Amino acid sequence: MNNNDFGLSHLWAQGDIVTRAVAILLLVMSLASWMVIIIKALDLRRYASQARRIESFWHAADFADGLGKLSTDPANPFRTLALEGREAAAHRNAQPQLHDSLGASEWLTRALRNSIDDSTARMQAGLAVLASVGSTAPFVGLFGTVWGIYHALLSISAAGQATIDKVAGPIGEALVMTALGLAVAIPAVLGYNALVRGNKSVLNRLNRFAHDLHAYFLTGARVSSGTDPKVVPMKKGS
Repeated sequence: MNNNDFGLSHLWAQGDIVTRAVAILLLVMSLASWMVIIIKALDLRRYASQARRIESFWHAADFADGLGKLSTDPANPFRTLALEGREAAAHRNAQPQLHDSLGASEWLTRALRNSIDDSTARMQAGLAVLASVGSTAPFVGLFGTVWGIYHALLSISAAGQATIDKVAGPIGEALVMTALGLAVAIPAVLGYNALVRGNKSVLNRLNRFAHDLHAYFLTGARVSSGTDPKVVPMKKGS
């Protein structure tokens, strides 16, 4: 028996439209999950670099200088949070409106929370793809296996022979579909868990930054500035 009668190439050549569709679907799922993992991992790396600039922000001479130290990247969630806080503080004091029924603290808290919620939604975008791939890929592969075994048994029945050399090859190739499903699902699950942990770390930094910004816009000084003599309270410059 030729070695070319086994393997993925033989499985593809001998498979029908359902088998090939399952293989293509697994390939697409794998590519989609790896794209999400790589893109989100790069985003987390960028967020970690941006988070390290928070202390530089608080050491700035004024708010405008602090924004420059946070970087000019419009996708920077920390910069966006600071801008939303400044906008809320300025708008709250501009002219009487319906939201004046809220206290300054509540209004500022609402604006900062909305900004964090928007950043959370952006960071979690794409994670549903990983969750879906991780939960469905094994079953897609299992479906391909069942379908392949069914056709292998039909071929064996038609041939009228059930020797081990006739059975092992077709059924072994069908079982490869299960292995492919697991190979697609495992990286998706591991990537999902790693990205969720990374997002949680960034959100913790965002929440701490929002707490300090809340105190700054209400009192003019950071909450922890009193315990750090190196931190200079910024002027509320534009």
